[in-house]
Amino acid sequence: MRYGQQQGVALVTALLVVAIATVAAVAMVNRQQLDIRRTGSLLHGEQAWAYVVGAENWAVVVLRRDREDSKIDTLGEDWSTQPPVSFVEGGSIIGRLIDLQGRFNVNNLVSGGGANVANIDYYKRLLRLLDLEEELADALVDWIDDDINVRFPDGAEDENYLLLETPYRVSNRPLADISELRLVKGYTAEVVARLQPYLVALPEPTPINVNTADAVLLAALDADLGLSDGEALVEARGEDGYESVDSFKNQPALNAKQVDDSLLSVETRWFLMVSQADIGQGRARLASLIQRTDDALRVVRRQREFLDTVSVPVDDDE
Repeated sequence: MRYGQQQGVALVTALLVVAIATVAAVAMVNRQQLDIRRTGSLLHGEQAWAYVVGAENWAVVVLRRDREDSKIDTLGEDWSTQPPVSFVEGGSIIGRLIDLQGRFNVNNLVSGGGANVANIDYYKRLLRLLDLEEELADALVDWIDDDINVRFPDGAEDENYLLLETPYRVSNRPLADISELRLVKGYTAEVVARLQPYLVALPEPTPINVNTADAVLLAALDADLGLSDGEALVEARGEDGYESVDSFKNQPALNAKQVDDSLLSVETRWFLMVSQADIGQGRARLASLIQRTDDALRVVRRQREFLDTVSVPVDDDE
């Protein structure tokens, strides 16, 4: 091989080595940048999670203080006030407390494993006010009760669900979450969307807090009440609310009405704290189910994602 040819081979070899080294260096830099971004996202996510847990702790303190100051719960109290966005280092956090006893607890439809007539009647009236078929109540009672007997005329037990394209069995136990309604006969996506603002699934029987329920829920207390009556009851309570169930029942709109006391309350034991924190590239959302008793407050359940009807009022496109 001539000397000139040897020099050419050496030059090509050197260029090849440089090219390989360059590609390797670029790959290492890209990998390092990816690792840095991933680490940053993880750190931001952990920071965001710490903030929403802090919001949960704030809710517990507020609810404990509220119990010490007042024996009734109204929408005019501090816990119900929507706080503004809190700006923290690197981002923001927002959250709010929701009174879950301002909604109808679907698990009230069954007590002791069997149908609860008073609550079923109430639920049927609520369905009518929402322009939904009251027969939906029968299917839901069958889903919750512990027997296999189909309620007449529109109940549904295993034989109805096992014939579906994707078969499954009836739960025969209380709902753990209101999203389970989607499995019940007749509860289409449209029906569930219509009902979600008015319903909740709680692990114990609960009355409706007349100081926080809206006009539709109050109008459903008696068959002779209309939406205008419910609105009058909401207006009459004002920010201070009703001091007792008796003061609520003494309202003119309820004259000569037979309202079941077991459906009513002026205080709340179950709340939902929903919060969202956005820190850098990280986001955390938390829904905390809080039970308040005379002796203590405890977080019963946490959800990292939750239905839009209980979401915090922020723009997801930000």
